[in-house]
Amino acid sequence: MNRQLMASMLSDRQIEDLINKALEARETSYCPYSQFRVGSALRTVDGKIFQGCNIENAAYGGAICAERTAFVKAISDGYRRFVAIAVACDYNHFITPCGICRQFMNEFGKNLEIFFVNDDRSYRRAVLEDLLPYAFGPENGPLK
Repeated sequence: MNRQLMASMLSDRQIEDLINKALEARETSYCPYSQFRVGSALRTVDGKIFQGCNIENAAYGGAICAERTAFVKAISDGYRRFVAIAVACDYNHFITPCGICRQFMNEFGKNLEIFFVNDDRSYRRAVLEDLLPYAFGPENGPLK
């Protein structure tokens, strides 16, 4: 089923708040090598929002994406249930989470709503399961 066509679980005001927080988080990006700033805002089931930005490293493999930064902050504070994430960059072409981020987010729920936000504040919406079909997750492991 293509969940992109279904309405968001968030209100217009909640979506706008998430977009604002993602654009704000983009401002703290550390990207001296790519100059590609990305910010994210992750909403928990109880409405708390965690922001993240991309953080690059001279050893490229040590970089971390904005999406995972937000998740790591939330998880380290004890949160495990999330409803949506907004991802924003400086350009007006919709960026989507990389494969590693998709797999990382899948650990915490296939129905996560993802908003891809352009610099002009326009956005598109998808559901994680549509971006990562047939994903390997907790339900596939020994503790299912």
